[in-house]
Amino acid sequence: MPKKKDAAKKVKSSAETKTMSAKPAKKAAAKPKMAKAAKGKKASGKKQAAFPAEVTAETAQVLSSECVFEGPLFRVWRDRLIEPGGREGVRDVIRHNGSVVILAMDNAGKNKRDPWIVMERQYRHAAGRFLWELPAGKIEGGEDALQGAKRELEEETGYRARKWKPMVEYYASPGFLGEAFKVYVAEGLMAGDAHPEDDEKIEIRLVRLSELLKAIEKGAIMDGKTLACVLMFARRTRGKGK
Repeated sequence: MPKKKDAAKKVKSSAETKTMSAKPAKKAAAKPKMAKAAKGKKASGKKQAAFPAEVTAETAQVLSSECVFEGPLFRVWRDRLIEPGGREGVRDVIRHNGSVVILAMDNAGKNKRDPWIVMERQYRHAAGRFLWELPAGKIEGGEDALQGAKRELEEETGYRARKWKPMVEYYASPGFLGEAFKVYVAEGLMAGDAHPEDDEKIEIRLVRLSELLKAIEKGAIMDGKTLACVLMFARRTRGKGK
């Protein structure tokens, strides 16, 4: 009889051991599935966050267009239209020939990563203050953008450049302003005499890129085109994350 009890105990003990050892094994098997599902979800999130690199051009159907103001620099048009999504509305749009911005730099020194940048200071009545800006100006009717950039740089600063290359094109305020800005980088500067227009009183200064970035951080640069162009140029010149 004692032998039978001992045998029963051994059987029961063996069964409990198997049951207990089976539980952790089941949990361990579930972990890879959870990890795999989480990984798949994360990868799916990254894929959805991909940003389109191409710019697609879709235009509205203009039902009527009326010029409600015309001045020496721009015109204001009131358009009744149907947008690409099918929405009908009325928009007041400032039409402009477009402008050029010139990031002119003197990188003849040893430090290629910290070149001298040509900056202008002039009074802007719309802002009610003096602003530091990159050289810029409007494109004349029938004028090529690069030709306009060369003309504006020489007129406002006296500098000419040996090397020109486009950097970016953008709209400053596309909600109501049709003016597009084409930005050029000018290198190999040659000094000369400036001949600005009669209503332009411009102070010219060469500023190190590093000093210009410090001024931006302090809020001393308030001109939009200068902020956008200098920061983009610095990112390209110094490398992402440097």
